[in-house]
Amino acid sequence: MRKLVFTLVIVHLLTLACDFTVIAQAKKISNQELVDLMEKEELQLVDVRTPEETANGMIEGAQNIDFRSPDFKDYISKLDKNKPVAVYCGAGGRSGKTSQMLQELGFKEIYDLSGGFTQWEAEKYPVDGGSR
Repeated sequence: MRKLVFTLVIVHLLTLACDFTVIAQAKKISNQELVDLMEKEELQLVDVRTPEETANGMIEGAQNIDFRSPDFKDYISKLDKNKPVAVYCGAGGRSGKTSQMLQELGFKEIYDLSGGFTQWEAEKYPVDGGSR
């Protein structure tokens, strides 16, 4: 009887512990919020557009990891999960999917640039002239 009660208590505690597990949620951010993060944090900035798209410019400091690459998930999984990561694409579709993947991979702090590179350029934020 004692073993049964002990087992039930352990199972109950484990169930409670699972309820408190925090899964990082990607936060949509504005251009200005991205600028602020870039100034304050050791941010991993990732452009998930194709090399053809990045030939027209990128946000300074970004690294390009092509969303359409067959090895995309392998590449993003090599980023540091304990450092903040911000992603952007052309308009927000691919970066949203990337944010979901980062969540599933266990990244702790994820940001998704609203409006992507198109909005960044439209609001006249600085652009690095070419692809990397």
